[in-house]
Parts: sequence; C-alpha cells; structure tokens
Amino acid sequence: MNRRAFLTTAALGAAPLVAQQPRDWSGKVPTRYPEPDVVVLDPKFAKYKIGNTPIQRLATGFLWAEGPAWSAVGKYLLFSDIPNNIQVRWTEETGAISTLRNPAGNSNGNTFDWEGRQISCEHGNRRVVRYEHNGGMTVLADKFNGKPLNAPNDAVVGPDGAVWFTDPGYGSLMWYEGNKGPLELKEAVYRIDKSGRIDKVTDELFKPNGLCFSPDYKKLYVADTGATHYPEAKKVIKVWDINGGKLVNGKVFCDMQLGSLGAGLPDGIRCDEDGNIWSSAGWVGEGYDGVHIFSPEGQRIGQIKLPEICANLTFGGAKRNRLFMCGSQSLYAVYVETRGAHFC
Repeated sequence: MNRRAFLTTAALGAAPLVAQQPRDWSGKVPTRYPEPDVVVLDPKFAKYKIGNTPIQRLATGFLWAEGPAWSAVGKYLLFSDIPNNIQVRWTEETGAISTLRNPAGNSNGNTFDWEGRQISCEHGNRRVVRYEHNGGMTVLADKFNGKPLNAPNDAVVGPDGAVWFTDPGYGSLMWYEGNKGPLELKEAVYRIDKSGRIDKVTDELFKPNGLCFSPDYKKLYVADTGATHYPEAKKVIKVWDINGGKLVNGKVFCDMQLGSLGAGLPDGIRCDEDGNIWSSAGWVGEGYDGVHIFSPEGQRIGQIKLPEICANLTFGGAKRNRLFMCGSQSLYAVYVETRGAHFC
C-alpha cells in the first residue's frame, strides 16, 4: 500500500490503538492522527480529508470572530471581532496576531475585490465600504431607495467586479454588535455594479446571511438565519441561477437538520473548486457545531467538529487549501485536499 492510499484509508476513520485523550487546544499536546474531528459522513468526502494533518487553534480571546478573508498578496488572514469593534490580522509567516483597524465600524463580513482592495460590511455604520490603496476609504452603499440599510453582513465580488452583499440587520438589533435602531428595509440581498448602481436581487429570505458563488459564477448560494427572529423560518441554504446580474429559479439547496441532533444555523459559506459547499454551523452543541460540507447536490458528506460555534470560514494559504474557521471566540485552521473555488 503506498503512502497516499494509506492516508486515504486513515481518513475514513480507522480507530487509533490508544483511546483519544480530551483535546488540548493549546497545541502543547499533539492530536493523534487521523484527525478525529474531521468526520467522513459519505465516501465522497474521504478524498478531501488528509490523514496526517490536525485542526489547529491559531488564536483565541475574541468575543465574536467573523468575516475571514485571505490576502494572497499580504499573506495574512483578516477577520472581524464585531463587539470589540476591531479588525484582526493573522500573519502566515510568523503566526502573529495584531489589530489591523480600530475602530472598524463594528465590521462583520470582509472580502477583497479583483484589484486587491478590502471590502467590509459595517454593522455600526450600516454600510459597505472599500479601503483604497492610498489609505482612503470609499462608501459603496449605505442606502437603498433613500432609506438606510439595516446592517450589511457579508459580501462577495463577481467576475465583473460587482459586489453582492446581504443585509439581515443583526448589527442594528442590539448595541453589542453595532448601534441599535429600527430596520427600515425588508431584509434582502443586493448587488452593486461597477457604476455604483445598487439593485435588490432578492428579498425571499427571512434573514440572508453568508453567501458564495459556484465555481463558474453561474449560481449564488445564500444562508438563511431568519430562525433567530422568525419562528416560521427554515434553517436552510438556498441557491439561485444568475442571469445577467439577476437571480432566477431560487430553491432550497440543503437543510441544516442533522439526525437526532437537530438543526442549527448556517452562517458563512464557501465553495470549493469541485462545487462542494462548506458551511459554518452552530447553536446546537457538541457533535454539531463547526463546519458541515455539502456535495453539489446538497447532500451532507462531511463535518468538522469544533468546540465552539463556527460563525464563518474561508479558504486561504499559499495553495488556497487551508480552511480558516472563525469559531466565535477563536480562530481555527485545517488543511484539506481541495482548494477554494475563488481567491477569497
């Protein structure tokens, strides 16, 4: 048996000879391979699990870590700590954690455009902004039809440079994550084209949250977390076809119900180059919270268990094959045998 075949077999979950001890997330006590908390639920997922790599906790001590985005040029991971009103940088070369921006408008989701400029969704200021190369900042959106946005949450950039963002309003519902105030617009998903025009592309979801494109940019996936405030809301991820900047043929992609454990909330989502959807998940407890992986057909095929609720995630690193996970109070990472479909 060659090494590759051995590691693949190990990834399927071969039992270790010695019982796994309670996990030490400090990194001082190694985790026995194969990584027990990357779980193969269907053989389709086995090729993505690496037998000899661990989940690592890179940093901790935050209040609500969110919005991870990878800077390929800077070789750092950017993410938000919303209640602390800062943006944080984890540097790949040294593993150092530093504050990138303070204050940060209680920013949530972050991404980079095709020119490498950072885009952030600010809860506190109810707007989407872009940080320019010269150190300046441009407001991309703060109103729609003359009314203030609720509290933009997450954003992605299409191949034509258009910025798509969700506006569920969480940052305006409490002082903890922004500035409390009324929501004057129905929760919705918007698109900002290169000219600056803002269009509402759908308001079908109760509270649209994380979003991502399919590898070919022909589909848009959006997580619905409306169950936090609407009893009739389903805990699902929906998908639409993209037709000329508009969304058509919307349908449920997957349900977050996991057997007897129940259904938690999807939040941040990313697509890999094979079309699988990697969804952060939480609000259920041990055995559920972490990351759930769905095939392009919407079948749950794998799971990454974390000791905390996972709020958001992204692919990064030099080969875009390292999954970074914002686990509410901590930052985690694990190498996987696939790559993110897009650069951020």
